[in-house]
Amino acid sequence: MAKLGKRTRAAREAVAGKENLSVDEAVALVKANATSKFDETIEIALNLGVDTRHADQMVRGVVGLPNGTGKAMRVAVFARGPKADEAKEAGADIVGAEDLMETIQGGTIEFDRCIATPDMMPIVGRLGKVLGPRNLMPNPKVGTVTMDVKAAVEAAKGGEVQFKAEKGGVVHAGVGKASFDEAKLVENVRAFISAVAKAKPSGAKGTYMKKIALSSTMGPGVTLDVAAAAGE
Repeated sequence: MAKLGKRTRAAREAVAGKENLSVDEAVALVKANATSKFDETIEIALNLGVDTRHADQMVRGVVGLPNGTGKAMRVAVFARGPKADEAKEAGADIVGAEDLMETIQGGTIEFDRCIATPDMMPIVGRLGKVLGPRNLMPNPKVGTVTMDVKAAVEAAKGGEVQFKAEKGGVVHAGVGKASFDEAKLVENVRAFISAVAKAKPSGAKGTYMKKIALSSTMGPGVTLDVAAAAGE
């Protein structure tokens, strides 16, 4: 077994025996343990009681974090004409149509969010096998297939976070940076948990939120009191 460094040992000792914490306690502990030289991302993971193999148990949604993510979001937009100009004016990093499709097919994906106008979907649809597994496929359910390109780009740039349950019913996302004030991180965490709670699918049976954990990029995780965090 590899020998643990002093920082890692100290972080693990700090969380040892501490479980089912309040959001405030978890944020304070995780933030204190984020001692790397770079600004670590604060990450949340929720284990949900859903089976994503069934369409009526899929959990998917979007939430605008009140204090942003602290990450510079790169946005690509499929649009033509005036809508392409609108996307550029709103701050989109990449705008195109067939040319953008060919770039992506060639293996170059230099964006974190993909938005498309409805008329572009026949082109975007050809990229399903490339964008789908990366959770980058535009979808009207989360507002990334829209004629209101300006609002979609600004929302993405402003800290909007998409979430989707993966195999095993796990939803995870970054909810801020270790450099954020504790109060701002708490607000973001609560907003994310609330959004996932509201996205509970009709087919979900039994306990919906089974476990919630918070961690930093390089630090150990801590578990939250689910009932308290979800406001149950």
